Amino acid sequence: MRIILIGMNHKTTPVEIRERLQLACGNDGPALAELLGIPEVREVLVLSTCNRVEVLARVADGEAVVERLKEFIYRQGNLEAAELKRCLYVHWDREAVRHLFRVAASLDSLIMGEPQILGQVKEAYRWAVDHRATGVLLNRLVHHALRTAKRVRTETGIAGNAVSVSYAAVELAKKIFGGLHGKTILLIGAGEMSELAARHLLRQGVERILIANRTYARAEEMATAFQGTPVAFDRLSEVLPEVDIVIASTGAPGYVVTVEMVAAALRRRRNRLLFLIDIAVPRDIDPAAGEIDNVYLYNIDHLQDVVDANRETRRAEAAKAEGIVAEEVAVFEAWFNALAVVPTIIAMRGKMEGIVRGELEKSAHWLGVLPEEDRLRIEGLAASVVNKILHDPITGLKEESREKDELPYVAAVQRLFKL
Repeated sequence: MRIILIGMNHKTTPVEIRERLQLACGNDGPALAELLGIPEVREVLVLSTCNRVEVLARVADGEAVVERLKEFIYRQGNLEAAELKRCLYVHWDREAVRHLFRVAASLDSLIMGEPQILGQVKEAYRWAVDHRATGVLLNRLVHHALRTAKRVRTETGIAGNAVSVSYAAVELAKKIFGGLHGKTILLIGAGEMSELAARHLLRQGVERILIANRTYARAEEMATAFQGTPVAFDRLSEVLPEVDIVIASTGAPGYVVTVEMVAAALRRRRNRLLFLIDIAVPRDIDPAAGEIDNVYLYNIDHLQDVVDANRETRRAEAAKAEGIVAEEVAVFEAWFNALAVVPTIIAMRGKMEGIVRGELEKSAHWLGVLPEEDRLRIEGLAASVVNKILHDPITGLKEESREKDELPYVAAVQRLFKL
């Protein structure tokens, strides 16, 4: 039996193909059932996200299974074979294990160190377990991948620094205020940058988020999604005195927050600190507002410097993470290779124990007259002799499995013991 991982990701495939394939090839029951219907597939799970679709399986050896798995992917995405051929990668055994461990540890992510992928791996595994698509091998493999990801997170700083502008904005606000509990945040704009900022704010425990957008319906939609309050765009001057932090990211051609608006808000706030983050291009907030006492104004260039520095830090930490992955792959590989000798070890022990039982039964006529204590001692002695005889052959088989050269030894033992 072998482990195979076949799939494509953001590095190999354009987004239009990933979209089509992700919609068709989810972690659902029908996909898993179809994959288990392939004769060579014994266990399987599907990891389907916006950045990757991968099939991980325990399969019978043979190239035929590769073609059948490719056909499954082509069919699911209604794709031409030539269209997807250049996008697919195939990993076997050690490389499949290494790839999965790197994915779970977010070393293969679009944003290295992001936490979402680990939850997505767990969800894919849960689906596979619920649909009885996994067994001993994949259960062990996925749990080992999760353990590896935990080690990477706790033993390296790969996830410790902001590497998106929205995340950097929230982290900067947290540093300025020493925490965000009890603060009121105003998001101006309801696009992707604001959504990312809202997600980070909720994770930091922010309870009051106001969302203003030129299209009020979009502000309402986003407010519903992120437990916020929609604000009409023409009411910005009214709500500005209520907020502690403003994060602006609209597509407006001119300033939507003027220096006059900020000055008026600060007077009504009795000069309490106001933190302004402008991540729009062109800028949303008049730069002159940053000259007002008790107003801190940062623009996207300031934040990009932070992001770039943090990316370099993550790259340095990634080297440590790769070392952890290599260690864990070696540990799993030793366990996996030992599986090849387990049936022979079980059969050998079973045969020897059967011989002992048979001989004891033949001697039952005189063993039966012995005191119970003596009879148990004789049975224990026989078991001890079996264990000592088997010790060296079993140890040798396990050692050879670690060297991945166990097959000649397995064949020899099977022949010698007539297993």
